[in-house]
This record gives sequence, C-alpha cells and structure tokens, in this order.
Amino acid sequence: MTKQILLARSVIDSVLNYSKGAYPDEAILLLTGRNDKDRIAIDGIEVPPLAVHGESFSEFPLHMLPMDFSIVGTAHSHPSGNLKLSVPDMNNFYGRVMIITSYPYETASDLAVFNSSGDSVKYEVVEDS
Repeated sequence: MTKQILLARSVIDSVLNYSKGAYPDEAILLLTGRNDKDRIAIDGIEVPPLAVHGESFSEFPLHMLPMDFSIVGTAHSHPSGNLKLSVPDMNNFYGRVMIITSYPYETASDLAVFNSSGDSVKYEVVEDS
C-alpha cells in the first residue's frame, strides 16, 4: 500500500483550471509521475486520446492509451460539487490514484485524492522543480 503521495502544485493548478474550462461538463485527465514501492510522485498531466466530456460523465477508450508506464492514475471533475467517489468512478478506476475536483474549482480544498480501494488519502503538495 502506498504510504505517501506527492502532488506537484502545478498539477493541482492544471487539474482545477482544466475542470473549470470544461464546466458544466465533466473533465478527465491522466496523471503522470513516478511510482515507487511506498510513494507516488505526481508531476504531470496529459489529455487522454479521444476523451469525451458530458454533463454527468467523462471517459476515454483505454485501448487508445499509449504504452506509458508513467501514467499513475486519472483526474476528473464533478460539476455537482460532490467530492466523493461514485460507483461508476470505482468501476472506471485506472492506475493507483484518482483525483476528483468539484465545483467551483478554485483551491486545493476543491480537490480530493483516492486510492484504488476507494479510500480518501492525504497528499503532500510539493513545489515544482
């Protein structure tokens, strides 16, 4: 089990801005970084190929992803303002972590990080190097 999640400040800002830009639709992004035994360091985002954004869903075809071992999870928005994982979120979990953002997408308090068991996990914000 991962004991530490490091989240670059630029990732937080990018995920919130992308979510705000997609509003009122949901947004979805891939999270990239390094996955060590007890630590995940998230330092980048990518827009998934052929991503679809809708009022109550966002998705992308998994088979279109390139072979990229730096992908550690996904981020998506909840325009409703709810920061909890839903059953569809868990059914579409990809990677080791999932970030959910909620309206109004202003600060880190509008963001939550979850592990693949669906548990909310604490994270440490790190400045970009």
